[in-house]
Amino acid sequence: MISRPEPVERFEGDLKVVSLGGGHGLAASLSALRRLTTELTGVVTVADNGGSSGRLRAELGGLPPGDLRMALAALCGDDEWGRTWAGILQHRFSGSGPLKDHALGNLLIAAIWDQVDDHVAGLDLVAELLGAQGRVLPMATVPLDIEADVHLRSAPDRLSVVRGQVEVASVDGQVVTVRLDPGDPPACPEAVAAVTDADWVVVGPGSWFSSVMPTLLVPGLRDALISTTAKRVLVLNLTEQAGETEGLSPTDHLEVLAAHAPELGLDAVIADPSLVDRRGTLEATARSLGARLFVSEVATTPGSDQHDPGRLAAAFGHVMRQA
Repeated sequence: MISRPEPVERFEGDLKVVSLGGGHGLAASLSALRRLTTELTGVVTVADNGGSSGRLRAELGGLPPGDLRMALAALCGDDEWGRTWAGILQHRFSGSGPLKDHALGNLLIAAIWDQVDDHVAGLDLVAELLGAQGRVLPMATVPLDIEADVHLRSAPDRLSVVRGQVEVASVDGQVVTVRLDPGDPPACPEAVAAVTDADWVVVGPGSWFSSVMPTLLVPGLRDALISTTAKRVLVLNLTEQAGETEGLSPTDHLEVLAAHAPELGLDAVIADPSLVDRRGTLEATARSLGARLFVSEVATTPGSDQHDPGRLAAAFGHVMRQA
């Protein structure tokens, strides 16, 4: 049955929510969740190796700031101050010089890190400047790389290794599994503390192998996710992602998560009606992970690959009051 949640209503008190991921998926979750609570933390993947982030990472050697920037922009308020600063953070330079395609927010974060020499303190300073409704933390304290075992279309009978977040996200083939390099990176202590102290942890949506799975592979963070008393909700993507998850069903997405983090149980799975099969295999797979399936219209429009923040906020509110 499709749930049609009531209008979004903020939780009274201090409901502590942590959302994991990166890119547009995490930004959608944070944009939705900030309508429900101010006790909100985004824990962000730090494996980006492309675009402005990749250039700054290669030149300065620190964490790639792009996914962190997007999360901070998502936490900006809906007032004039918030909208203005969100636009400034996301602004990209044009032209043909060295600044071409750099996001201003990436440069701002990199400059503050250069001043304070502390990733978390720097991000907290940016959040204070923006008036962000929550906190943004990296999942690890060192920059990471992603490696994937892939059945390439050009060599489907054997596994090939693809390295790099951008390369995995755009691979011409079927990703089987991913891992991190280094394989045992130090988790951000503040991120571990936030997960341990949370009432709810949100996983997804987002690029499944290159943004969502990496947050489950940092040992210290994964241990906190398994041991926390928080309830855990997974948000499924709306469509396949060309290359990375092409050909994977919604049920396959859950099985991929179970394979990468077998000890991680779930309490709830949110799925758009377009994802639910008539045979009930998605519901059965969710149940096998300990989760109740919540079906709710969360896409911006039918067939869209983008989650609507307002609809997603309503779905989160419904789940967190019912599960």
